[in-house]
Amino acid sequence: ELFGHKRGSFTGAFEDHLGLFQRASGGTVFLDEIGETSAAFQVRLLRVLQEGEVRPVGAARPVPVDVRVIAATHRHLEQRVRDGLFREDLYYRINVLPVRLPSLDERLDELSAWAEYMVLRRHAESGSGGTPRITEEAMATLLRTRWPGNLRQLDNIVRRAYVLMLADRGDA
Repeated sequence: ELFGHKRGSFTGAFEDHLGLFQRASGGTVFLDEIGETSAAFQVRLLRVLQEGEVRPVGAARPVPVDVRVIAATHRHLEQRVRDGLFREDLYYRINVLPVRLPSLDERLDELSAWAEYMVLRRHAESGSGGTPRITEEAMATLLRTRWPGNLRQLDNIVRRAYVLMLADRGDA
C-alpha cells in the first residue's frame, strides 16, 4: 500500500499500483502509530525520507517522491530507541518539529466540551429528535475517570451511552 507494486510482481498483481507515497508526492503523508512499526518498515521509511524515492515491489528502479511526513505515536520514541525497538537514525529524521499533545488526564478542563461535542455529533448522525445532554452526575463520573485511551476512550464511552439511551427509548 505504501510503496506500490508493478504488474506481475506477485500473484494477483494484475496491474501497476501506485503506493501512498507516490500518490501523495507533492503533499503530505500521515503515519499513525509510527512507534509500533517493524524494523523492516523503518528501514524502508528511512530510505524514502533520506533518498526521496520508493521502490515499488517488482520495479527495476526506484521512483522519486517528494512528500512531507507527519508521524504520530503514543509511545515514548526516545525510550524505544534506547530499547533497540526504534531506529535512532529514523528517530532523528522524523523528529524535526515535535509536538506533544497532553493526555486527556492532563486537560480535564476540556473534558466536558469534548463530551458535549461527541454527544451532539452522535445525535446529528442518528437523526433522532430532541437535544441530548450529559447530566451533572454523568459528567462528575467522567471527570473521576482515568483516560489512558484519551479521546478515543471518551468517544467510545459516549457512543456506548448514546446507543444505550436510544435502546432505552426504543429508537435503536
